Amino acid sequence: MTDHVDVIIVGAGLSGIGAAYRLQERAPGRSYTVLEQRDAIGGTWDLFRYPGVRSDSDMYTLSFPFEPWTHHRAIADGADIRQYLEDTAAKHGIADRIRFGRRVSTAEWSSDDATWTVTSTLADGSTETITASFLYLCSGYYSYDEGYTPDFPGLESYEGELVHPQFWPEDLDHTDKNVVVIGSGATAITLLPSMAKDAAKVTMLQRTPTYVLSQPGTDPVANLAKRFLPKQLVHRVARLRYAVMTVGFYMLCRAFPRIARTILLGLTGKSMPNVDRRSLRPPYNPWDQRLCVVPGGDLYKSVREGKADIVTDRIAEFTPKGVALQSGEHLDADIVVTATGLKLVALGQIDVTIDGAKVDPHELYTYKGQMFSGVPNLAWCVGYTNASWTLRADLTWKYVADYLNHLEVKGYAYGIPDPAADFGHDERLLDLNSGYIARADELLPRSGARTPWKVRQNWFLDSWDAKHTDLDEDMVWVRTADLPAAPVKVV
Repeated sequence: MTDHVDVIIVGAGLSGIGAAYRLQERAPGRSYTVLEQRDAIGGTWDLFRYPGVRSDSDMYTLSFPFEPWTHHRAIADGADIRQYLEDTAAKHGIADRIRFGRRVSTAEWSSDDATWTVTSTLADGSTETITASFLYLCSGYYSYDEGYTPDFPGLESYEGELVHPQFWPEDLDHTDKNVVVIGSGATAITLLPSMAKDAAKVTMLQRTPTYVLSQPGTDPVANLAKRFLPKQLVHRVARLRYAVMTVGFYMLCRAFPRIARTILLGLTGKSMPNVDRRSLRPPYNPWDQRLCVVPGGDLYKSVREGKADIVTDRIAEFTPKGVALQSGEHLDADIVVTATGLKLVALGQIDVTIDGAKVDPHELYTYKGQMFSGVPNLAWCVGYTNASWTLRADLTWKYVADYLNHLEVKGYAYGIPDPAADFGHDERLLDLNSGYIARADELLPRSGARTPWKVRQNWFLDSWDAKHTDLDEDMVWVRTADLPAAPVKVV
């Protein structure tokens, strides 16, 4: 027999756990199950195990608003985040609803009975089928199976160890080794100071510099307040404070890019005076690509002490002993880490069909940042690129619960974001010029140019809209009483 639940949540990471909690809180009568392809809770924080892995957002905004972050560090290590997620899932009974080892492969919608049929593949090759009235994809937008590594010339000749951060070997020993980290994003900036503690030398080889900003690793004010005030109150105030600072600085960068560039470059130059200025000056404006946080200035310290170096150049080819650069310089390397980015995917790489017609994600427009034009009873949890993931995710968790209540109150079987609505002109789903986003531009759903179809990177506006949202705006509803006599053709 096929199991049936009201809601299937795909993914048991931060997004899936938050979605399950809000469902229990705001729509307590709904049954649900969580399907997780891995064998553990945590998602990103269970997958990435490279040295020093940590959040690049403060934990007061990255953690759940309903579960206070009580650790003394505001920028947390991956292990602490993973433990926090496990504890939260256990505390609220969510862990008991998770089915591990389920890789969702297909999701088929039938308008005749208003049902999703979801098929998962298990480790032994067998399959499992579950049906649900609503499908909630909380598995993020990058592939867990492969990262992105460019086709470097001569790579096959390299005799050292080649590692991608997404698949870090547990037994890799970099002690007293020469390490080259290729990349300049958050992963490379995290790896550099962490590996420099034990390596002979770590060199970050970047093609293009990245804007970085030092942020304290702890929050003395919040830590002191936790000793005298209720933890939930401290958490709420700290969350608002960090959100305002983060989003406010982003808005400053967008409105006054020259001023922001001067500030950022000035701070970085003072922190790393022995680095060639060309290696610190990105050729783009702040927040055209993601700005990286350096907790406690650990990157700066490693470079100043001579344990690490930053080189800006292009790779000519790999050699048996390292990397030859176009400038003629050669970087000797016992270990090369390709921190060259992620591979983005749409809809969790699930084959989605509606009444037998396969869905092309790039043909879809995003509705209120979470549903899609012409796709009934399905939501996708995607966070912000310019602030903490959870700030937007929590808005979507609440919306889905309210949407399900709306179905019940109105007697609807399902709703469809209107595929014939006025979207305005096409815009990119993720508003950054980063390479990993540009490479996936033809795969991801699109944003329109007007609400409710425009995907914004503004927590202030989205929070206002969430409190005043019109659940009927640009929606097509089908009543339960009309099934199966008059199913609506949506594709």
